[in-house]
Amino acid sequence: MDNVKSAQFIKGVTGTDPILSEKIPQVVFVGRSNVGKSSMINSLVGSRGLVKSSSTPGRTKEMNFFLINEKIYFIDLPGYGFAKISASQAEKMRKMIMWFLQESGANIKKVVLIIDAQAGPKQFDLEMADLLVENNHDFIVVANKSDKLNQKETARVAKIIEEKFPNHKALFFSAKTGKGNEKIWEEILNW
Repeated sequence: MDNVKSAQFIKGVTGTDPILSEKIPQVVFVGRSNVGKSSMINSLVGSRGLVKSSSTPGRTKEMNFFLINEKIYFIDLPGYGFAKISASQAEKMRKMIMWFLQESGANIKKVVLIIDAQAGPKQFDLEMADLLVENNHDFIVVANKSDKLNQKETARVAKIIEEKFPNHKALFFSAKTGKGNEKIWEEILNW
């Protein structure tokens, strides 16, 4: 989407908050720690520094709300799976993610499930997809860091994604090159 005119951080929340029940549609970004959620959001909105990214897994500890064009929220959830945090902190974040997706009453229009294009879907990703299906969330599966794959590897990963996530086509994205930017926007806004 070339016409992102404004993108701003609004707030980070860890539980019940009035922002959850606002009428503004919400697009939620989920994925394993270090899968590139922050870089993806920055690339989609054309801003390098909107979402702080880190090479250390597990930095995002809140549900961070970003207002795009004053019309839509992008929500960056903490990563799941491998993270350089204590087991109790990891469990706390897991419960927060599950609460948000199951019970918060948030105005979620689309969930972007991000997987690592090289690693492919892991058990945590499949469990997240099951949770999204159980809670009737409309979601897309995006293989991030796709610039690291050649054509043959891309075809192989696409096949795996389509086998593991029935009724979902594989979308490929690269924050580095911007590949897939328009397609992701098209899918995000299709609700």
